[in-house]
Amino acid sequence: MTEIIVPDHRRLVWYLAAEEYLAQRVKEDTVFFWVVSPTVIFGRHQVMHNEVNIPYCRQHNISMYRRKSGGGCVYADQGNLMVSYISPSSHSQEVFDRYLSFMSQALRDIGYPAVVTTNNDILVEERKVSGNACFALPQSTIVHGTMLWDVDMDQLTQAITPPADKLLKHGIQSVRQRVKNLATIELASDKPRLESITMFKAALASQLCPKAESLHNDDIEQIDLIEQTYLDPDFLNDNI
Repeated sequence: MTEIIVPDHRRLVWYLAAEEYLAQRVKEDTVFFWVVSPTVIFGRHQVMHNEVNIPYCRQHNISMYRRKSGGGCVYADQGNLMVSYISPSSHSQEVFDRYLSFMSQALRDIGYPAVVTTNNDILVEERKVSGNACFALPQSTIVHGTMLWDVDMDQLTQAITPPADKLLKHGIQSVRQRVKNLATIELASDKPRLESITMFKAALASQLCPKAESLHNDDIEQIDLIEQTYLDPDFLNDNI
């Protein structure tokens, strides 16, 4: 698998556009990692007002975007490592299962006792550390996931407002009760200590990717164009 090195300090939807761009071109399994400023991203079919605390996000300069895949609402900030995995295969469930398998194994190799749930989450110590969604295209599949490294839990619990019945379905009372930051979990004494999200990213990449490539300027220009489709008010259903 090849790691693609992407630019820093872009809007969250730029990286979703990069997924689309690469999905049209990759010949082998590819992954890239990225971090964004505080942002809420919600699923293609979700009603934004049901999932997002819009007044809070406005007040705290938290960006709000819709993605083209399904799945739930996610809060991301500089403590959340985002993962994009693109495969040149249209067998989306097979790709999704493979992603969850190798990502949970990579976490175990680093030192976290990770397990995969039937909801496509990854748990450590019975708490969610990674949520994931799959986006099938005619000739390829995109999987995007989160890795909660040191997310601001106060912001997370205020910015997203999942329906109570969704939480009760999982036997929990709040988002905070369900999730856990990897930075708070002690690794075994024989495992290297990870001091930052940068070290965590490097550890994951070393487990997964024997080689890396960078985007060229013309690639970035094409991704800039795709990004505009996410910013279209008709797509966002922008009543905010």
